[in-house]
Amino acid sequence: MNLERRLNDRTARAAVIGLGYVGLPQALGMAQAGFRTVGIDVDAGRVANLMAGRSHIEDVPDAQLRRLIRAKRFEATTDFATLAAADVITICVPTPLSKTKDPDVSFIRAATEKVARHLRRGHVIILESTTYPGTTEEIIRPALEETGLRAGRDFFLAFSPERIDPANPTFTVKNTPKVVGGLTPKCTKLASAFYRQFVDEVVPVSSPQAAEMAKLLENTFRNINIAMVNELAMMCDVLGVDVYEVIGAAATKPFGFMPFYPGPGLGGHCIPVDPEYLAWKLKSLDFKARFINLASEVNTAMPQVVVTKVADALNAVGRSLKGARILVLGVAYKRDVGDVRESPALTVMSLLQARGAKVVYHDPHVPRVGVNGGAKTSARLSTKLLAAQDCVVLLTDHRAFDIPRIVSKSRIFVDTRNATRGLDRFADRIVKLGAPSALLAGLKGEAA
Repeated sequence: MNLERRLNDRTARAAVIGLGYVGLPQALGMAQAGFRTVGIDVDAGRVANLMAGRSHIEDVPDAQLRRLIRAKRFEATTDFATLAAADVITICVPTPLSKTKDPDVSFIRAATEKVARHLRRGHVIILESTTYPGTTEEIIRPALEETGLRAGRDFFLAFSPERIDPANPTFTVKNTPKVVGGLTPKCTKLASAFYRQFVDEVVPVSSPQAAEMAKLLENTFRNINIAMVNELAMMCDVLGVDVYEVIGAAATKPFGFMPFYPGPGLGGHCIPVDPEYLAWKLKSLDFKARFINLASEVNTAMPQVVVTKVADALNAVGRSLKGARILVLGVAYKRDVGDVRESPALTVMSLLQARGAKVVYHDPHVPRVGVNGGAKTSARLSTKLLAAQDCVVLLTDHRAFDIPRIVSKSRIFVDTRNATRGLDRFADRIVKLGAPSALLAGLKGEAA
């Protein structure tokens, strides 16, 4: 068919709704491959910055953005009327959880309403936003078919989960396999033909629901395994064993084991959120997702575990948490990004403040952050700042941090990321999750 030919020779036009951490890299991947691509976002300021060649995503260099704009391969706009001229429309909008952990699909609904206003025969519509199994068929299909056009006959509908990993230099849009599940075989064929133009490997599955479930499995797997190793770290604390030594030894097995590492909790837009989408869906079908619920319980408790570590470390030197000066290093949810969505660091800071600590933070990627309804600004990391603190807490191990230097200038250093491995000369001031500590040994002796 003519559309398939234009997809294969890249003369088709593409549109991406949502220009965040997922949508912008995807849009530029399409444009880089030769598709004329329009990115649509409701944030006028973001659109203006993009058209001025200023990227808000660390993984998208300004130079690449400007080059594609100059070549007329990419443009950003707030005008949804541009959808009418597109052949392929991908939806990459946020899917957060409500306070009650119910899926918030309002952004998907809003984007679908915009698509419906400009829907025409031959359109290929692909949802990439992570969501619960059934969303594509239960929300998007009925809304689009209210136009009188039929999915699989007049327009083509599919789900293809995003797999963007911010700050990952190895796996990009191009070399990360793309799962595609269409409503009909023709839907799958057209969506797959599109992705094959800028992704090295496309993996077709039987339905949108299978593709939706695959994405949830990926992140539920990680969520549960991280919870297991977080609990293992707490066990090792009790036993006086180094959890990192244990994991390293287990990881020498060449089969049947994959290492995961403990931390201060889960953050980001995927791992803490996606399993809750699955649990919510199953709950509506009278099925209890026991592993997911237990993992959530363990991971949600980790910020409090960190605060207890800080309190114990201060107590070991005769200081109380109340009134203590504490520097938090890193508030982003992961290394080398500026994203604070669901970051456990914010919970740790909130808990510390609630117990009377005087908290400041430094993060080279996050100049300003909200905590407990107030705003904090990243402090300049200096010898003077370190010397003024009773305790330094590493929550996000950005590569920009000179850990040996920071530890050498700190009175107490609480390490939640095993960033101090090899710094045995400073063992008297280091406290880790799941590892024996010379500083805390005295407290345990007194307790015994």
